[in-house]
Parts: sequence; structure tokens; C-alpha cells
Amino acid sequence: MTSTSAGSISLGDGIELRPLRPEHADEFLAHIDRGREFVGRFIRLPDLVTDAGSAHAFLSGYARQAEADTGRLDGIWADGLLVGGVLLRSMNVAEGVAEVGCRLEPAAVGRGLVTRGARALIRWAIEERGIHRVEWRVAPQNTASITVARRLGMRRDGVLRERYLHRDTRYDAEVWSPPRAPGGSGARRRRPPVRDHRRVHRDPGRVV
Repeated sequence: MTSTSAGSISLGDGIELRPLRPEHADEFLAHIDRGREFVGRFIRLPDLVTDAGSAHAFLSGYARQAEADTGRLDGIWADGLLVGGVLLRSMNVAEGVAEVGCRLEPAAVGRGLVTRGARALIRWAIEERGIHRVEWRVAPQNTASITVARRLGMRRDGVLRERYLHRDTRYDAEVWSPPRAPGGSGARRRRPPVRDHRRVHRDPGRVV
């Protein structure tokens, strides 16, 4: 995994991870349109992003989170086409806790793109922002997302019953996380270094 242009990380095989910004609104909307039904089975994003205006508003919201150091939204480009993304839905640097999420349009399934992107983003959160606990929340029916969590070395911590409502159906949310670092819950956490949103850590190895 190597840096290319500012903020862009090569994950190999023509795959790049880049921050998604408001100026990507049209490209982002086209990506959502290609996977609207597939992506929308378990997450609300396609219901929130329906036109250029809502796409711009969604990306602007994450730009504000990135500036405030409370979240991050990155796109996955394959051979120059935006096909998916990984994100930190929330990030509390003071508490050392973050929640990671993902999406992928159907034509890009089966290439390990989300696994590679999520691994890079999680490593950035842990090593650059001092995050101690990363959570991956997923509906039990979303077997593809659970497979990614397992590939990332995560374990299921438990289930939040009927946690969220989506398209008139209430879903449980499984909570997955990587094994804790040595020292357990009482371990002292190092002070996060000065943030740099332009890069993700270059080592594509294990999450923890």
C-alpha cells in the first residue's frame, strides 16, 4: 500500500482509497444509483442520497466531521471508477472509540476491496488517532459484511436487539470488534498524534 496523490492511497491492483469530498457529489450519486437496491438492503444511505443536492449535503456532513475529527468518509476507486467506500461513522478521540462501516456496489463484489479499504482505515484510526476500540455493527442478515469483519480478525461481542428501523423493518445489530490490545480495558492509551487527514498508514498488515 503506497501513497499516490495527496490524500490518495494505492491498495494495489488498480485500487485506490481517497477521501470523499463535496466536489465528488455527482460521481458519488452515480455510484449510489448503480448499487441502490443492493446497498439499500441493510443500510439507509441510498434512501438519504437521491439526487445531486442530497449527495452534496451528505458529503458535506462528513467533511465537517473530518474537520472536527469525529468521523471520516473514504471512497474506493477501482480502475478510476468509484465503486464503494469505508467510513468512520463516529470517532471519539478522547474516549478512544470509533465505529466503522462500509458499502460496495454489486459489480465490485468478490475482489476484497472493502476488506483492504477497511483494514487501512482502521489502522489509521488506531495508529494515527489513538483509537483503542473499533466497532463494526451489522444486521445478522448481512452475511457479506459479517464475512468482512471476520477477515479483519474481529470477534462478535454481542447483539443489540431491534436496534434500528430500516424500510419498516426493525433489525438487530451485531457488534464486532478486534481483540483488545494487551493491558485490557484499564490500559493507558497513548496521546493521539497531530492529525493528518491526507494519509492512511502505509502498512497493509493486520488490523491489530
